[in-house]
Amino acid sequence: MKSVDPPVRIPMLLLIGLVSFGPLSTDLYLPSLPQIGERFAADPSQVQLTLSVFLAGFAISMLGYGPLSDRFGRRPVLIGALVLYTLASIACMLATSIEALIVARFFQALGGCAGPVLGRAIVRDVHGAERSAQVLSTLAMAMALAPAIGPVLGGVLTQAYGWTSNFALLSLFGVVMLLGVLLQLQETNRHLDREALRPFQFLANYRSLVRQRTYVGYVGVVTCGYAAIFSFISGSSYTLIDGLGLSPLQFGFCFSAVVLGFMAGSFLASRLHGSMATDRQIRLGTQVMLLAGCLSAGLAWAGVHSIASIVGPMALVLIGCGLTLPNSMARGIAPFPRMAGAASALMGFVQMAGAALVGLFVGAFQDGSPHAMATAIALCGLGAALSYRLIHPVAEPASAAE
Repeated sequence: MKSVDPPVRIPMLLLIGLVSFGPLSTDLYLPSLPQIGERFAADPSQVQLTLSVFLAGFAISMLGYGPLSDRFGRRPVLIGALVLYTLASIACMLATSIEALIVARFFQALGGCAGPVLGRAIVRDVHGAERSAQVLSTLAMAMALAPAIGPVLGGVLTQAYGWTSNFALLSLFGVVMLLGVLLQLQETNRHLDREALRPFQFLANYRSLVRQRTYVGYVGVVTCGYAAIFSFISGSSYTLIDGLGLSPLQFGFCFSAVVLGFMAGSFLASRLHGSMATDRQIRLGTQVMLLAGCLSAGLAWAGVHSIASIVGPMALVLIGCGLTLPNSMARGIAPFPRMAGAASALMGFVQMAGAALVGLFVGAFQDGSPHAMATAIALCGLGAALSYRLIHPVAEPASAAE
């Protein structure tokens, strides 16, 4: 499919902002998790729920945003979602108990998830199947600035003004993005589906997607890759701050060093387009994730607990994620121009639901050591490698001809 006619131009900065809602909303306040626990006298598993519930809200609302945008268009759905996100961010800032913060985080996710779901669909609308992978790789590389800068900025804000300042900044981000959509975003969905919200059509669209073996394979790779990242998100602040004694700001710099791995992998994926088939890039990425994940778990269970033994292997895992995630997202959505929203939504739902479950596992067994986190990362690497086996027999011969 070629670009829409007349051509629609969407500012790259706006797209980066849309797909950054997830990482910015989770990573910015990571340095403040121990402080939140102290403020509300909550144990680590309760505080970790502010992360897992956020992902659960992301997952649930993704199933609705895809069909809604297929029916009514990307722009009006985004506007409503960003209003909700901004109000919920303010509620997070004003929370007076851990329970209130958890509930506010859920509604924050309901609004924020429209950004990445519809951002990917907008890229598919504008650039078609052929260029989507390259554009998404470029977006992923730029988007990695959010988790790279977020924890450092969050550490500075937490030390200077306390944990609520992080949610004040997220509220401001919501307002800025809302203005950006109102002023800069044209409608990109030129194939409005009037049947998209009918229950039988709604279910039929998702049923047809899960019957596609390669789609399921791409979803599996994306889910395991993001779950590996979320394992680190869930456990790193306790492992590095409580376990190794780092300050919130020092933690932010360590987290940013890990994110550089994702930026490197995304940059490599962008450079390899045209010289290496997309599915071969995905295979390489899953292999890197598996090997680095096993290294992380091996060091953790061998009793090697240091900044280098935690940050180094995880940076390698994120190099693999940078190669696999944007490519798998683009390849999974590409065959469905009239269901791009639904395909993106279902992929995002499984991705977030899987990561939330892994986060609960890490939180349940959190003891200040890297054991639970590293084990989860290794298992996610194995899952990504196995998911690729669903793609390889069918997709790789075709990909070689790209």
